[in-house]
Amino acid sequence: MEIIALGVSHKTAPVELRERLHISDRELPQPLALLGLDPMILERLILSTCNRVEVYAVVREPAAAKALILDTLAAYRELPRQAFQDTLYLHVAEQAVRHLFRVTSSLDSMVVGEPQILGQVKAAYQVALEQGATGTVLNHLVEWALLVGKRVRTETGIAQAACSVPSAAVELAKRIFGDLHGRTALILGAGEMAEVAALHLKDEGVTSILVSNRSADRAHELAHKLQGKAIPFAEVKEELVHADVVLSSTGAPHYVLYRPEVETVLRLRKHRPIFLIDIAVPRDIDPAVNDLDNVYLYDIDDLEGVVRANLKERQKEAERAEAIIENEVGRFLQWLKGREVVPTIVSLREKVEAIRAQELEKAFGRLGRLTQEERAAVEALTTSLVNKILHAPMAELKKQAASGNSLLYVGAFRRLFELKEELIQDS
Repeated sequence: MEIIALGVSHKTAPVELRERLHISDRELPQPLALLGLDPMILERLILSTCNRVEVYAVVREPAAAKALILDTLAAYRELPRQAFQDTLYLHVAEQAVRHLFRVTSSLDSMVVGEPQILGQVKAAYQVALEQGATGTVLNHLVEWALLVGKRVRTETGIAQAACSVPSAAVELAKRIFGDLHGRTALILGAGEMAEVAALHLKDEGVTSILVSNRSADRAHELAHKLQGKAIPFAEVKEELVHADVVLSSTGAPHYVLYRPEVETVLRLRKHRPIFLIDIAVPRDIDPAVNDLDNVYLYDIDDLEGVVRANLKERQKEAERAEAIIENEVGRFLQWLKGREVVPTIVSLREKVEAIRAQELEKAFGRLGRLTQEERAAVEALTTSLVNKILHAPMAELKKQAASGNSLLYVGAFRRLFELKEELIQDS
Protein backbone atom coordinates (compact mmCIF):
# COMPACT_ATOMS: atom_id res chain seq x y z
CA MET A 1 0.00 0.00 0.00
CA GLU A 2 1.41 3.40 -1.04
CA ILE A 3 0.31 7.03 -1.05
CA ILE A 4 0.65 8.72 -4.45
CA ALA A 5 0.09 12.20 -5.88
CA LEU A 6 -0.42 12.31 -9.65
CA GLY A 7 -1.26 15.40 -11.66
CA VAL A 8 -0.42 18.44 -13.76
CA SER A 9 0.12 22.01 -12.62
CA HIS A 10 1.09 25.45 -13.87
CA LYS A 11 4.70 24.24 -13.65
CA THR A 12 4.23 21.37 -16.12
CA ALA A 13 1.22 22.16 -18.34
CA PRO A 14 0.01 25.26 -20.23
CA VAL A 15 -3.30 26.84 -19.30
CA GLU A 16 -4.96 25.48 -22.47
CA LEU A 17 -4.34 21.91 -21.28
CA ARG A 18 -5.23 22.64 -17.65
CA GLU A 19 -8.56 24.07 -18.85
CA ARG A 20 -9.37 20.85 -20.71
CA LEU A 21 -8.52 18.70 -17.68
CA HIS A 22 -10.24 20.94 -15.12
CA ILE A 23 -13.02 19.27 -13.10
CA SER A 24 -15.54 21.52 -11.37
CA ASP A 25 -16.81 20.83 -7.84
CA ARG A 26 -20.15 19.82 -9.33
CA GLU A 27 -18.47 17.24 -11.60
CA LEU A 28 -16.12 15.74 -9.00
CA PRO A 29 -18.36 12.87 -7.79
CA GLN A 30 -18.33 11.11 -11.18
CA PRO A 31 -14.54 10.76 -11.69
CA LEU A 32 -14.18 9.91 -7.98
CA ALA A 33 -16.66 7.07 -8.50
CA LEU A 34 -14.91 5.89 -11.68
CA LEU A 35 -11.55 5.73 -9.88
CA GLY A 36 -13.16 3.68 -7.12
CA LEU A 37 -14.31 0.91 -9.47
CA ASP A 38 -10.88 -0.74 -9.58
CA PRO A 39 -9.56 -2.43 -6.39
CA MET A 40 -6.11 -1.08 -7.30
CA ILE A 41 -7.20 2.26 -5.80
CA LEU A 42 -8.14 2.05 -2.12
CA GLU A 43 -8.73 5.75 -1.37
CA ARG A 44 -8.82 8.82 -3.62
CA LEU A 45 -9.27 12.60 -3.70
CA ILE A 46 -9.23 14.96 -6.70
CA LEU A 47 -7.95 18.54 -6.34
CA SER A 48 -8.83 20.71 -9.34
CA THR A 49 -8.06 24.45 -9.42
CA CYS A 50 -7.09 26.91 -12.15
CA ASN A 51 -3.43 26.03 -11.52
CA ARG A 52 -3.54 22.25 -10.97
CA VAL A 53 -5.46 19.01 -11.44
CA GLU A 54 -4.17 16.35 -9.04
CA VAL A 55 -5.26 12.95 -7.78
CA TYR A 56 -4.14 11.93 -4.29
CA ALA A 57 -4.67 8.24 -3.66
CA VAL A 58 -3.80 5.25 -1.52
CA VAL A 59 -3.01 2.44 -3.97
CA ARG A 60 -1.76 -1.13 -4.08
CA GLU A 61 0.93 -0.50 -6.70
CA PRO A 62 1.95 3.00 -7.90
CA ALA A 63 2.89 2.27 -11.53
CA ALA A 64 -0.32 0.33 -12.22
CA ALA A 65 -2.37 2.99 -10.40
CA LYS A 66 -0.77 5.73 -12.52
CA ALA A 67 -1.82 3.97 -15.73
CA LEU A 68 -5.34 3.45 -14.39
CA ILE A 69 -5.76 7.09 -13.30
CA LEU A 70 -4.34 8.33 -16.61
CA ASP A 71 -6.81 6.18 -18.58
CA THR A 72 -9.72 7.25 -16.37
CA LEU A 73 -9.01 10.98 -16.72
CA ALA A 74 -8.42 10.64 -20.47
CA ALA A 75 -11.74 8.82 -20.94
CA TYR A 76 -13.64 11.19 -18.65
CA ARG A 77 -12.36 14.28 -20.45
CA GLU A 78 -12.43 12.59 -23.89
CA LEU A 79 -8.76 13.33 -24.44
CA PRO A 80 -6.09 11.06 -25.90
CA ARG A 81 -3.52 9.98 -23.31
CA GLN A 82 -0.81 11.52 -25.46
CA ALA A 83 -2.36 14.96 -24.94
CA PHE A 84 -1.20 15.17 -21.34
CA GLN A 85 0.77 12.11 -20.23
CA ASP A 86 4.11 13.88 -20.77
CA THR A 87 3.04 16.74 -18.47
CA LEU A 88 2.12 14.43 -15.57
CA TYR A 89 4.21 14.11 -12.44
CA LEU A 90 4.01 11.21 -10.01
CA HIS A 91 5.06 11.48 -6.37
CA VAL A 92 5.14 8.31 -4.26
CA ALA A 93 5.20 7.75 -0.49
CA GLU A 94 7.28 10.44 1.29
CA GLN A 95 7.44 12.60 -1.86
CA ALA A 96 3.63 12.53 -2.15
CA VAL A 97 3.22 13.57 1.49
CA ARG A 98 5.75 16.38 1.08
CA HIS A 99 4.06 17.56 -2.13
CA LEU A 100 0.63 17.88 -0.51
CA PHE A 101 2.11 19.69 2.50
CA ARG A 102 3.83 22.15 0.11
CA VAL A 103 0.57 22.62 -1.80
CA THR A 104 -1.47 23.47 1.33
CA SER A 105 1.33 25.79 2.48
CA SER A 106 1.13 27.60 -0.92
CA LEU A 107 4.81 26.92 -1.62
CA ASP A 108 3.79 25.20 -4.86
CA SER A 109 1.43 28.01 -5.91
CA MET A 110 1.97 30.39 -8.82
CA VAL A 111 2.10 33.19 -6.22
CA VAL A 112 3.82 31.85 -3.11
CA GLY A 113 1.81 32.76 -0.04
CA GLU A 114 -1.59 33.05 -1.76
CA PRO A 115 -4.43 32.24 0.64
CA GLN A 116 -6.96 30.48 -1.63
CA ILE A 117 -5.36 27.02 -1.77
CA LEU A 118 -6.29 26.00 1.78
CA GLY A 119 -9.97 26.54 1.05
CA GLN A 120 -9.67 24.71 -2.27
CA VAL A 121 -8.10 21.64 -0.64
CA LYS A 122 -10.73 21.71 2.10
CA ALA A 123 -13.54 21.83 -0.50
CA ALA A 124 -12.04 18.93 -2.50
CA TYR A 125 -11.69 16.90 0.69
CA GLN A 126 -15.30 17.58 1.65
CA VAL A 127 -16.53 16.24 -1.71
CA ALA A 128 -14.36 13.12 -1.36
CA LEU A 129 -15.70 12.55 2.17
CA GLU A 130 -19.29 12.91 1.00
CA GLN A 131 -18.65 10.35 -1.75
CA GLY A 132 -17.04 7.88 0.66
CA ALA A 133 -13.86 8.03 -1.43
CA THR A 134 -11.40 8.43 1.45
CA GLY A 135 -10.34 6.22 4.33
CA THR A 136 -8.11 6.26 7.39
CA VAL A 137 -4.84 7.08 5.60
CA LEU A 138 -6.07 9.79 3.22
CA ASN A 139 -8.26 11.37 5.91
CA HIS A 140 -5.27 11.58 8.22
CA LEU A 141 -3.02 12.90 5.43
CA VAL A 142 -5.37 15.66 4.26
CA GLU A 143 -6.31 16.80 7.76
CA TRP A 144 -2.62 16.86 8.68
CA ALA A 145 -1.84 18.82 5.49
CA LEU A 146 -4.50 21.43 6.31
CA LEU A 147 -2.99 21.88 9.77
CA VAL A 148 0.48 22.23 8.22
CA GLY A 149 -0.83 24.92 5.86
CA LYS A 150 -2.33 26.84 8.77
CA ARG A 151 0.85 26.45 10.81
CA VAL A 152 2.99 27.84 7.97
CA ARG A 153 0.71 30.87 7.60
CA THR A 154 0.70 31.44 11.37
CA GLU A 155 4.39 30.92 12.10
CA THR A 156 5.93 32.58 9.02
CA GLY A 157 5.37 35.83 7.15
CA ILE A 158 4.94 34.04 3.84
CA ALA A 159 1.57 35.66 3.10
CA GLN A 160 2.33 39.15 4.36
CA ALA A 161 4.56 40.82 1.77
CA ALA A 162 2.95 42.07 -1.47
CA CYS A 163 4.40 40.25 -4.48
CA SER A 164 2.57 41.86 -7.41
CA VAL A 165 2.54 45.45 -8.65
CA PRO A 166 -1.17 46.03 -7.78
CA SER A 167 -0.82 44.55 -4.30
CA ALA A 168 2.38 46.54 -3.72
CA ALA A 169 0.47 49.73 -4.61
CA VAL A 170 -2.20 48.92 -2.04
CA GLU A 171 0.44 48.06 0.57
CA LEU A 172 2.03 51.50 0.09
CA ALA A 173 -1.37 53.22 0.31
CA LYS A 174 -1.95 51.55 3.67
CA ARG A 175 1.47 52.71 4.89
CA ILE A 176 0.57 56.31 4.01
CA PHE A 177 -3.03 56.43 5.24
CA GLY A 178 -3.23 53.50 7.63
CA ASP A 179 -6.85 52.37 7.45
CA LEU A 180 -8.26 52.89 3.94
CA HIS A 181 -11.89 52.89 5.10
CA GLY A 182 -13.54 56.20 4.22
CA ARG A 183 -10.92 57.02 1.55
CA THR A 184 -11.65 57.93 -2.08
CA ALA A 185 -9.74 56.46 -5.03
CA LEU A 186 -9.63 57.84 -8.57
CA ILE A 187 -8.77 55.34 -11.31
CA LEU A 188 -7.46 56.82 -14.58
CA GLY A 189 -7.60 54.19 -17.32
CA ALA A 190 -9.43 50.88 -17.26
CA GLY A 191 -6.85 48.29 -18.29
CA GLU A 192 -6.26 44.93 -16.62
CA MET A 193 -3.62 46.08 -14.10
CA ALA A 194 -5.66 49.15 -13.16
CA GLU A 195 -8.69 46.90 -12.61
CA VAL A 196 -6.74 44.46 -10.42
CA ALA A 197 -5.27 47.30 -8.33
CA ALA A 198 -8.70 48.92 -7.97
CA LEU A 199 -10.19 45.62 -6.78
CA HIS A 200 -7.39 45.37 -4.20
CA LEU A 201 -8.19 48.90 -2.99
CA LYS A 202 -11.88 48.04 -2.73
CA ASP A 203 -11.09 44.86 -0.78
CA GLU A 204 -9.03 46.95 1.67
CA GLY A 205 -11.97 49.21 2.43
CA VAL A 206 -11.75 52.19 0.05
CA THR A 207 -15.25 53.63 0.29
CA SER A 208 -15.62 55.62 -2.92
CA ILE A 209 -14.11 54.70 -6.30
CA LEU A 210 -14.21 57.03 -9.31
CA VAL A 211 -13.29 55.66 -12.75
CA SER A 212 -12.33 57.71 -15.78
CA ASN A 213 -11.26 56.43 -19.19
CA ARG A 214 -11.14 57.88 -22.69
CA SER A 215 -13.60 55.11 -23.62
CA ALA A 216 -16.72 56.00 -21.63
CA ASP A 217 -18.21 52.51 -22.12
CA ARG A 218 -15.19 50.83 -20.55
CA ALA A 219 -15.21 53.36 -17.67
CA HIS A 220 -18.87 52.56 -16.95
CA GLU A 221 -18.19 48.82 -17.18
CA LEU A 222 -15.33 48.96 -14.65
CA ALA A 223 -17.20 51.39 -12.37
CA HIS A 224 -20.15 48.97 -12.29
CA LYS A 225 -17.84 46.08 -11.37
CA LEU A 226 -16.29 48.15 -8.57
CA GLN A 227 -19.64 49.57 -7.42
CA GLY A 228 -18.14 52.98 -8.14
CA LYS A 229 -18.91 55.96 -10.36
CA ALA A 230 -17.73 56.71 -13.90
CA ILE A 231 -16.73 60.31 -14.64
CA PRO A 232 -15.88 61.99 -17.98
CA PHE A 233 -12.16 62.35 -18.66
CA ALA A 234 -12.64 66.12 -18.99
CA GLU A 235 -13.74 66.30 -15.32
CA VAL A 236 -10.71 64.49 -13.87
CA LYS A 237 -8.95 67.64 -12.61
CA GLU A 238 -12.04 68.74 -10.65
CA GLU A 239 -12.43 65.28 -9.07
CA LEU A 240 -8.75 65.15 -8.04
CA VAL A 241 -9.59 67.38 -5.10
CA HIS A 242 -11.67 64.58 -3.55
CA ALA A 243 -9.22 61.73 -4.25
CA ASP A 244 -6.86 60.41 -1.59
CA VAL A 245 -5.44 57.75 -3.91
CA VAL A 246 -4.98 58.24 -7.66
CA LEU A 247 -4.07 55.23 -9.77
CA SER A 248 -3.17 56.05 -13.36
CA SER A 249 -2.70 53.67 -16.29
CA THR A 250 -4.07 55.41 -19.39
CA GLY A 251 -1.59 54.45 -22.10
CA ALA A 252 -1.45 58.11 -23.23
CA PRO A 253 1.70 59.18 -25.15
CA HIS A 254 2.19 62.18 -22.81
CA TYR A 255 1.66 63.14 -19.16
CA VAL A 256 -1.97 63.45 -18.10
CA LEU A 257 -1.07 65.14 -14.79
CA TYR A 258 1.50 67.93 -14.50
CA ARG A 259 3.04 69.57 -11.43
CA PRO A 260 1.08 72.89 -11.62
CA GLU A 261 -2.23 71.00 -11.69
CA VAL A 262 -1.28 68.93 -8.65
CA GLU A 263 -0.12 72.08 -6.80
CA THR A 264 -3.57 73.58 -7.34
CA VAL A 265 -5.22 70.39 -6.11
CA LEU A 266 -3.05 70.41 -2.96
CA ARG A 267 -4.11 73.96 -2.09
CA LEU A 268 -7.77 73.05 -2.52
CA ARG A 269 -7.21 69.94 -0.36
CA LYS A 270 -5.57 72.15 2.29
CA HIS A 271 -2.43 70.09 1.81
CA ARG A 272 -3.95 66.80 2.94
CA PRO A 273 -1.73 63.94 1.67
CA ILE A 274 -2.41 62.46 -1.75
CA PHE A 275 -0.96 59.19 -3.05
CA LEU A 276 -0.33 58.97 -6.80
CA ILE A 277 0.32 55.56 -8.34
CA ASP A 278 1.60 55.71 -11.92
CA ILE A 279 1.71 52.23 -13.45
CA ALA A 280 1.62 53.45 -17.05
CA VAL A 281 4.44 53.02 -19.57
CA PRO A 282 5.11 55.66 -20.80
CA ARG A 283 4.39 57.45 -17.51
CA ASP A 284 1.16 59.37 -16.98
CA ILE A 285 2.30 61.69 -14.16
CA ASP A 286 5.02 64.33 -14.30
CA PRO A 287 7.89 63.11 -12.01
CA ALA A 288 8.37 66.71 -10.78
CA VAL A 289 5.17 66.21 -8.78
CA ASN A 290 7.21 64.14 -6.33
CA ASP A 291 9.00 67.29 -5.12
CA LEU A 292 5.78 68.64 -3.58
CA ASP A 293 5.11 68.24 0.13
CA ASN A 294 2.36 65.76 1.05
CA VAL A 295 2.45 64.19 -2.43
CA TYR A 296 3.61 60.58 -2.65
CA LEU A 297 4.29 59.51 -6.23
CA TYR A 298 5.31 55.95 -7.13
CA ASP A 299 5.83 54.76 -10.70
CA ILE A 300 6.07 51.21 -12.06
CA ASP A 301 9.81 50.94 -11.29
CA ASP A 302 9.26 52.02 -7.68
CA LEU A 303 6.52 49.44 -7.25
CA GLU A 304 8.56 46.68 -8.87
CA GLY A 305 11.37 47.55 -6.47
CA VAL A 306 8.96 47.00 -3.58
CA VAL A 307 7.91 43.69 -5.13
CA ARG A 308 11.53 42.55 -5.54
CA ALA A 309 12.32 43.40 -1.92
CA ASN A 310 9.20 41.59 -0.78
CA LEU A 311 10.02 38.55 -2.91
CA LYS A 312 13.42 38.33 -1.21
CA GLU A 313 11.73 38.55 2.17
CA ARG A 314 9.12 36.02 1.14
CA GLN A 315 11.88 33.65 0.00
CA LYS A 316 13.35 33.77 3.52
CA GLU A 317 9.92 32.98 4.91
CA ALA A 318 9.56 30.16 2.37
CA GLU A 319 12.77 28.61 3.72
CA ARG A 320 11.27 28.70 7.22
CA ALA A 321 8.11 27.13 5.82
CA GLU A 322 10.13 24.33 4.20
CA ALA A 323 11.70 23.53 7.57
CA ILE A 324 8.23 23.27 9.15
CA ILE A 325 7.10 20.99 6.33
CA GLU A 326 10.10 18.68 6.69
CA ASN A 327 9.40 18.34 10.40
CA GLU A 328 5.73 17.53 9.75
CA VAL A 329 6.54 15.07 6.95
CA GLY A 330 8.72 13.15 9.41
CA ARG A 331 5.97 13.10 12.02
CA PHE A 332 3.35 11.92 9.53
CA LEU A 333 5.61 9.14 8.24
CA GLN A 334 6.15 7.98 11.82
CA TRP A 335 2.39 7.71 12.23
CA LEU A 336 2.11 5.86 8.92
CA LYS A 337 4.86 3.39 9.80
CA GLY A 338 3.24 2.83 13.17
CA ARG A 339 0.14 1.54 11.37
CA GLU A 340 2.18 -1.39 10.01
CA VAL A 341 2.34 -2.97 13.45
CA VAL A 342 -1.32 -2.42 14.37
CA PRO A 343 -2.54 -5.85 13.15
CA THR A 344 0.24 -7.58 15.11
CA ILE A 345 -0.58 -5.65 18.28
CA VAL A 346 -4.30 -6.42 17.86
CA SER A 347 -3.57 -10.13 17.26
CA LEU A 348 -1.28 -10.31 20.28
CA ARG A 349 -3.82 -8.60 22.54
CA GLU A 350 -6.63 -10.86 21.30
CA LYS A 351 -4.55 -14.01 21.87
CA VAL A 352 -3.37 -12.98 25.34
CA GLU A 353 -6.89 -11.87 26.30
CA ALA A 354 -8.29 -15.23 25.18
CA ILE A 355 -5.67 -17.04 27.30
CA ARG A 356 -6.40 -14.76 30.28
CA ALA A 357 -10.16 -15.36 30.02
CA GLN A 358 -9.69 -19.13 29.68
CA GLU A 359 -7.32 -19.43 32.65
CA LEU A 360 -9.48 -17.11 34.73
CA GLU A 361 -12.50 -19.34 34.16
CA LYS A 362 -10.50 -22.36 35.34
CA ALA A 363 -9.35 -20.45 38.43
CA PHE A 364 -12.90 -19.39 39.30
CA GLY A 365 -13.92 -23.06 39.09
CA ARG A 366 -11.25 -24.06 41.59
CA LEU A 367 -11.82 -21.14 43.95
CA GLY A 368 -15.43 -21.99 44.57
CA ARG A 369 -18.00 -19.39 45.52
CA LEU A 370 -16.65 -15.83 45.37
CA THR A 371 -18.46 -12.60 46.03
CA GLN A 372 -19.00 -10.15 43.18
CA GLU A 373 -16.32 -7.89 44.65
CA GLU A 374 -13.81 -10.77 44.88
CA ARG A 375 -14.42 -11.82 41.26
CA ALA A 376 -13.96 -8.22 40.14
CA ALA A 377 -10.69 -7.97 42.10
CA VAL A 378 -9.30 -11.13 40.45
CA GLU A 379 -10.42 -9.83 37.01
CA ALA A 380 -8.66 -6.52 37.63
CA LEU A 381 -5.50 -8.28 38.86
CA THR A 382 -5.19 -10.47 35.75
CA THR A 383 -5.95 -7.56 33.40
CA SER A 384 -3.30 -5.44 35.11
CA LEU A 385 -0.72 -8.25 34.87
CA VAL A 386 -1.40 -8.71 31.14
CA ASN A 387 -1.12 -4.96 30.46
CA LYS A 388 2.14 -4.64 32.39
CA ILE A 389 3.69 -7.68 30.66
CA LEU A 390 2.67 -6.49 27.17
CA HIS A 391 3.55 -2.82 27.64
CA ALA A 392 7.32 -3.03 27.06
CA PRO A 393 7.30 -5.34 24.00
CA MET A 394 4.48 -3.39 22.32
CA ALA A 395 6.18 -0.05 23.01
CA GLU A 396 9.38 -1.43 21.47
CA LEU A 397 7.44 -2.69 18.44
CA LYS A 398 5.95 0.78 17.87
CA LYS A 399 9.37 2.37 18.33
CA GLN A 400 10.98 0.06 15.76
CA ALA A 401 8.13 0.70 13.33
CA ALA A 402 8.80 4.44 13.56
CA SER A 403 12.46 3.70 12.76
CA GLY A 404 11.54 1.69 9.67
CA ASN A 405 12.27 -1.75 11.16
CA SER A 406 8.68 -2.95 11.43
CA LEU A 407 8.93 -5.96 9.08
CA LEU A 408 11.81 -7.54 11.00
CA TYR A 409 10.19 -7.02 14.40
CA VAL A 410 6.68 -7.98 13.25
CA GLY A 411 8.04 -11.27 11.93
CA ALA A 412 9.85 -11.96 15.19
CA PHE A 413 6.75 -11.12 17.25
CA ARG A 414 4.53 -13.41 15.21
CA ARG A 415 6.96 -16.33 15.55
CA LEU A 416 7.58 -15.80 19.27
CA PHE A 417 3.89 -15.52 20.14
CA GLU A 418 2.72 -17.96 17.44
CA LEU A 419 0.43 -15.43 15.80
CA LYS A 420 -1.18 -16.11 12.43
CA GLU A 421 0.25 -14.26 9.43
CA GLU A 422 -1.88 -11.20 8.75
CA LEU A 423 -1.48 -8.20 6.48
CA ILE A 424 -2.44 -4.68 7.47
CA GLN A 425 -6.08 -3.96 6.73
CA ASP A 426 -6.70 -1.90 3.61
CA SER A 427 -8.50 1.27 4.57
